Amino acid sequence: MAAATSHRRLSRATLVAFGVIIVFLIAQVAWWLWFQNDYISTVTRSTEAAWRDEAALVNELIARDPSLTASLSAAHPNLQLRGGRFVVDEAGLEAFEAEQRSHLRMFRFEGVFFVLVVLTGLWVLARSLVVARELEQRQRNFLLAVTHEFRTPISTLRLLIETLQYRRASPSKLSDYLERMNRELSRLEHSSDQVLASARLEQLEVSQELRAVDLNTAVRDVMTKHRAGLETRSAVVEVSYAPEPLVVDIEPTVFETVLTNLLDNAVKYSPGPVKPVRVRLEKGAGSARLTVADEGIGVPSEEAGRIFERFYRPGSEMTRRSQGVGLGLHLVRSNVEALGGKVHHEPNDEAESGSRFVITLPLSAARSQVESPAAADGGTSSTRTAGGPA
Repeated sequence: MAAATSHRRLSRATLVAFGVIIVFLIAQVAWWLWFQNDYISTVTRSTEAAWRDEAALVNELIARDPSLTASLSAAHPNLQLRGGRFVVDEAGLEAFEAEQRSHLRMFRFEGVFFVLVVLTGLWVLARSLVVARELEQRQRNFLLAVTHEFRTPISTLRLLIETLQYRRASPSKLSDYLERMNRELSRLEHSSDQVLASARLEQLEVSQELRAVDLNTAVRDVMTKHRAGLETRSAVVEVSYAPEPLVVDIEPTVFETVLTNLLDNAVKYSPGPVKPVRVRLEKGAGSARLTVADEGIGVPSEEAGRIFERFYRPGSEMTRRSQGVGLGLHLVRSNVEALGGKVHHEPNDEAESGSRFVITLPLSAARSQVESPAAADGGTSSTRTAGGPA
């Protein structure tokens, strides 16, 4: 609470400081432009009056000595001799005024340009401060989430172990306790894996470890490995395989991280007792397309552009009910890009609510003869993993 209050005070102080700077800047430039306009107007009027006084003086000298006409005409190019009298050269006066107006326009342009440059610099600085504070807040949320994700399973494990130490449990109770311990250990392992995977992203080098794999087979392997975990979380996963091999260059472990995080995200944000998830594989134009869709709470439109950022989780960690540390979707995007593909989010328009994450991976140049799961299952193009209530 104290940190949040301090953060708000700092934000208000920063806004006030930037506001004062902007007001002072605009006022200063406006005064400078007004001063230049007034100065140039004064110079123009003074010059015109001086030239007319000069013409009157020259005419007076000629009246006394007409022989001075030629020399005075050469000495005063801003005057013209008309009808025996010198008058101000109106063309020259107009040219002088035009030159002064051009100077004024130059000053105005420079003033506006200066204001724009300073305001742009202030905007960049303010944006950097906002991004830094958001990152700081996300890192704080991350620490709180990690603390929660580790402390809760550890506390549960400690309670269960102490219960078994001091109280004799029936076989059914013992089996239930062991199952709960296994779930908490799996939760700890999942959180640890995400943190470690995020730490390894900076050194992620998979380009030399890629190999041509049928994406159907890769998805089937992941589903076989994680079927039990999905069932215990009440997931109902329907997988629609492509009728033909989708040969892509991937690293299976990295791809497993991608798909398991998408499945975990789909189940986590589906609050109902039954959590339907649809996985679909299809061939695109020179690419393989993998879609993971759920019918959960979905993503607000204002949050959709930020869900792949590291540590980003909407809301407060103090009131959040969903598990996680804000790394799952960041790992998805980073790993998909490391595999040369792209991922994006869109609303699930096939249901009343939910999200749909779409991954596109370029098809491999290799033409390996691999058998798709549909062919392996005797022509079946989809499998269904159903789990009852946990």
